[in-house]
Amino acid sequence: MKTDTLFTQPISKQFEFDEEVAAVFDDMLSRSVPFYKESQKLTTRFCLNNLNNGDRVIDLGSSTATQLLEIERGSKGISIELIGVDNSSAMIAHARKKIEAYHSNVQLVEGDILEYPFGKTKAIICNYTLQFIRPMMREALVQKIYDSLESTGVFIFSEKVLSQNPALNKQLIDCYYDYKKEQGYSEYEIVQKREALENVLIPYTVDENKGMVKKCGFSNCDVLFSWANFATFIATK
Repeated sequence: MKTDTLFTQPISKQFEFDEEVAAVFDDMLSRSVPFYKESQKLTTRFCLNNLNNGDRVIDLGSSTATQLLEIERGSKGISIELIGVDNSSAMIAHARKKIEAYHSNVQLVEGDILEYPFGKTKAIICNYTLQFIRPMMREALVQKIYDSLESTGVFIFSEKVLSQNPALNKQLIDCYYDYKKEQGYSEYEIVQKREALENVLIPYTVDENKGMVKKCGFSNCDVLFSWANFATFIATK
């Protein structure tokens, strides 16, 4: 796994999921998202809780396919269809290498998740993807997810979140910055990445995420896991 050193130099563009990011993405996630592996394990567990033989799972913004590979490893005894959709050709290329190495049956689609036809699906996963969708399109995507899920389907998603309390929000950001320093990122790297993500990553509060999901028709939306300004949600029809 290649080490993330992308932001040790001055940034020249906004953050994008290009070849440079794809090459270090697994390291970037493990060091930038608190308890990322634990969140993945929970996503795998609660996804599998709702799957039966022949069911379909779609991961939107599947990046290097780590989550789908985890679900596949845990799905012993049942045959399920696993599909990853990502609009980054670099991410898809790195994901294919993993799939080949593990002799996996995960399917990959390079395409826009706003346009890709999901078809009837039992579980849809969206880990740290909605936050990169412009707010005016975000609710439409969640509505599309709801409409595509079977009657007993689940929607599991993880997001960076804001607090409604400005003072607490500042403390949460400071807490997160300290976490990144503990992972080996310098103050300069942290500032550089924050600037690169400005107006690219647009987080909601926990209540805004829940409200959007319920507005689209989901009967329940609960938090499976949270740490400071990160949360994993599960929504059911």
